Amino acid sequence: MISGNWATLLLPINNEEIDFVRLEQQIESYIDAGVDGIYSNGTAGEFYTQSEDEYQQISKLLAQKCTLAKMPFQIGASHCHPQAALARIEFAASLNPTAIQVILPDWFPCSLSVAKVFMNKAQQVAQGVPLVLYNPPHAKVNLTAEELDELFDSIPSLVGFKLPRITPEIEATGLAKKASIFVAGHFLATDAYKGALGAYSNVCCLNPRATQLWTRDCLALESSALELENRIQQFMAEEIAPYITEQGYCNAAVDKFMAAMGGWSQIESTMRFPFASIPMGDIEYKVERRNTLLPEFRI
Repeated sequence: MISGNWATLLLPINNEEIDFVRLEQQIESYIDAGVDGIYSNGTAGEFYTQSEDEYQQISKLLAQKCTLAKMPFQIGASHCHPQAALARIEFAASLNPTAIQVILPDWFPCSLSVAKVFMNKAQQVAQGVPLVLYNPPHAKVNLTAEELDELFDSIPSLVGFKLPRITPEIEATGLAKKASIFVAGHFLATDAYKGALGAYSNVCCLNPRATQLWTRDCLALESSALELENRIQQFMAEEIAPYITEQGYCNAAVDKFMAAMGGWSQIESTMRFPFASIPMGDIEYKVERRNTLLPEFRI
């Protein structure tokens, strides 16, 4: 089963172009931090802004660097256009990743029967590479716990899910006992007691090395991990969430801002068109608050 602290690739942007030199340096920083794995082209990786040439270049770079370093990696093959998603899955499979992340078709609300049709086809083109389904809160449809469980049992290559939390409904199905469930990073310590095996981690944006140490404590069910989780949640609630709830920034902008604040790479908070970027000028105060609440995450 797949588990642990998985770090997201974030796109360094210069005048709407991806800076692949800085992207390569970011991968090297994650490898040096010893994270459990790296994944590309998720929400925070702005997959929805990429051309197919860019998608392939990002995926190749990640595969080359991780294969050389013996670092597990996953490729996000998500696309709102299902035919394009299948093409991305097929290309990703050629790079032999640890797993391929996918989303369900997202223009019309997707029924369970349509989800099965799509995932069966995704399984075919993935050629044996494991699949992880990302069913985020902002998707057109959120499958119920029972539907997630039925889908898992129907698709042999489906090994896990990226979900916000392990809810009581999910616990009742027993899904967490047979699938790799990844939850939002700042809930990992709590949800590890419910069977979560890791996070595609927003917390990792702050400091991948510190998050790696904390993840190990979370999965070992150490009580100290719960205490640190409380402080992480306080920092997120007071200093990060208002960018979304009060100022209207998108989730990816927040992740990129946290990475810029973290100072562990050369990433800046610049988002790609048409999404707004959180000003870099906000970083100084946020760093002070991080150092106060989360001294473990100081660089």
